[in-house]
Amino acid sequence: MDTDEETYILESDKQRLNSRLVFAFFSCVIGSSFVFGVHTGVVNLPQTKIEQFLNETELHRTGHHMTQSKITLLWALIVSIWAIGGMIGGVNAGYFADKLGRKKGLLLNNILTFLAVILFGFSKLALSYEMLIVGRFIAGIQCGISTGIAPLYLSEVAPLKLRGAAGTLNQLAIVFGVLISQIIGMDFILGTDKLWPILLSFPVIAAILQLLTFSLCPESPKYLYINKNDRYAAIRALQWLRSGDSFEEELQDMQIQGESCENTEKMSICGIFTTKWLRRPIFISIIMQLSQQLSGINAVIYYSTQIFRKTAHLTQTASQFASIGVSVVNFIITAISASLVDKAGRRYLHLLGLGGMFCAACALTTSFLWEVHWHFMSYIAIVATVIFVCSFAIGPGSIPWFIVAEMFSQNTRPAAVSIAVLTNWFANFLVGLCYPLIQDEIKVYSFVPFIVFLGCLWIVIYFVLPETKGKTIDEISNYFRIMSNGSGLLSTTEEE
Repeated sequence: MDTDEETYILESDKQRLNSRLVFAFFSCVIGSSFVFGVHTGVVNLPQTKIEQFLNETELHRTGHHMTQSKITLLWALIVSIWAIGGMIGGVNAGYFADKLGRKKGLLLNNILTFLAVILFGFSKLALSYEMLIVGRFIAGIQCGISTGIAPLYLSEVAPLKLRGAAGTLNQLAIVFGVLISQIIGMDFILGTDKLWPILLSFPVIAAILQLLTFSLCPESPKYLYINKNDRYAAIRALQWLRSGDSFEEELQDMQIQGESCENTEKMSICGIFTTKWLRRPIFISIIMQLSQQLSGINAVIYYSTQIFRKTAHLTQTASQFASIGVSVVNFIITAISASLVDKAGRRYLHLLGLGGMFCAACALTTSFLWEVHWHFMSYIAIVATVIFVCSFAIGPGSIPWFIVAEMFSQNTRPAAVSIAVLTNWFANFLVGLCYPLIQDEIKVYSFVPFIVFLGCLWIVIYFVLPETKGKTIDEISNYFRIMSNGSGLLSTTEEE
């Protein structure tokens, strides 16, 4: 190592959380993961107000009221087109992460946020529901790109011992975004007939914050070192991020990864599936994304207000406050899991979370079946809802987002992330499209499909998911190479 480089590397064995690293984490998620959370929760609360707007627009244009079937169809389009945009953004996230870099990719992605909120803000004034639909589509593309790049940046700037906690911050920001959207979307805040366009435009504040703060943060050191072959820029980035802590081992790890990448070509999406040793990690990545979206979490969160209103006989306002309470619990448990994921491990927490969701879904279905006969089943439904959300927050909520980045080297990671994010958004779209139809058909048994998915996915993940806690990217990549030849060095249990 040159003497000039040594001046950047301070001799300390600690890998600690410092103020600059926290600032980088915050700046990364505020305009990406947080905005994704806001868009997830914000549209459901003013549903009746937006449906009235659709009717008013039709009346202004044609002189006739819009039929209920057309209102339902347009509402379904407004909701679902966001996920379609997410799929398009997600499948291209890896390309932008590689072409523009993690930092520039996220900063430029805010352009889409500004375009979307302009359309949201003027849709009511222009009496154009088409603007609302296009705005949701653009917002979906922005969120799809964010869900691919943000976990990448968090994983790459975090030191090894904090990598899991950093990845969990992505989900923490999403949950916080959902919570904020529920609060400001209340009828007496922004969820009114006049203010709902401002409610939908709220993400512009987060976008401005990210532009002001993230511009001060460095690019991912791994991207600089391995992708751009700029060792000195990587050292400067690490010096800023580590704020006095040692990063010599990180540089050595980057050098090993860089040498490994020199011997392999940059992988395309098709190449991931045709390369023997990459099939297992991409299969795990897809299964992990499915375990998040096919768990039924979106259905539980969406119908939590209805559960509280029907079973606990709360008023609409009280039910909304109860749902906000569930989101607060979700946020707290997600924050706790951030401190546990690098101690207990990814595998253990994910399986624990899926198991808890399976049991809670069974209890919820039982309570729906028997609440007519036994009044106390109403309380079982409430408890089961809270346990379901808590179990999701323990592992399935956060781990699928960042574990993909841990299982792939720098050359293969962007393509793998694109596949994983596309899978997540597609499953999200299917659940949003199919669950209302399933609920209409099988009523109280509507959570049974999720119980089946949870049980099957738990079994598959138990047998295929290795523990990545405390392992370098190179160690994990080598494990999958060896596994493709019929043996492995990492076990599916925790290793020190």
